[in-house]
Amino acid sequence: MDRSDAAQRRRRLVTAEPAGAAAPGGLTRRRRRQLSLGGQYGIFVVVVVLLLALADWGTLRLNFANWDVAKSLFPDIITVGLRNTALYTAVGFGIGLGGGLVVALMRLSSVPPYRWFATAYIEIFRGLPLLLIFIFVGVGVPLAFPGTNIPGGAAGQAGLALGLAATAYMAETIRAGIEAVPKGQLEAARSLGMSHTRAMRSIIIPQAFRIIIPPLTNELVLLCKDSSLVLFLGITLEQRELTKFGRDLAGEQGNTTPIIVAGICYLLITIPLSLLARRLEARQRRGRR
Repeated sequence: MDRSDAAQRRRRLVTAEPAGAAAPGGLTRRRRRQLSLGGQYGIFVVVVVLLLALADWGTLRLNFANWDVAKSLFPDIITVGLRNTALYTAVGFGIGLGGGLVVALMRLSSVPPYRWFATAYIEIFRGLPLLLIFIFVGVGVPLAFPGTNIPGGAAGQAGLALGLAATAYMAETIRAGIEAVPKGQLEAARSLGMSHTRAMRSIIIPQAFRIIIPPLTNELVLLCKDSSLVLFLGITLEQRELTKFGRDLAGEQGNTTPIIVAGICYLLITIPLSLLARRLEARQRRGRR
């Protein structure tokens, strides 16, 4: 029985279809894959050609890429719109980073009330739309605290709204970074006589920040885009950021070019930051190998 089974297995191996053998239709798997890929490329090219052929390029250039309208935006779109966008983003990131570190440490604290507060804060502000936070800062804070002015005017209000939301996200990022540091680092520092506070400040937190630099860079990109919601705070002409600036000029001139130029200005900020985040992530991966 054993010899007959072995013989049958040998016959199956001999008669089995090779990996590249032709299917009943006469095409190998590799050939079918090539034809399928070629068909997908062909469909893509046809769609692009149709769009290019059907587009009214004169109307598009006049309404979306009007050079005369674009020139009229400078230098104000840089000195006002781009400058304010960068300012609001920087203030929000600073508040979010400082607040996120505090909330992350409270989240890891051994004191239950601290953990409860940090958990509630993170869940609430991660669950609320950012627009509601802007409205709360612009309307709710003056009503809750009459006569109280947030320092910095529109920049302070925008930074506070962005910072409140960013704190919740950064707190979770920082907490994950701290927990990613091997526990032996803290134990070694304590064995050398360091207090828990000094070990966290000198050993753990610096290593955690090196780990979380890429996600923090991504958070900075998100804050830059979210700064467009500052228009709901009732800002003046000199306090306009890129979205408000482009929207106002588009309405005044009846042309979409200002919005396109404002979008390009956003890309001048976000694309370099995204490239930086990817480079930092790649460097971390190489460092872990």
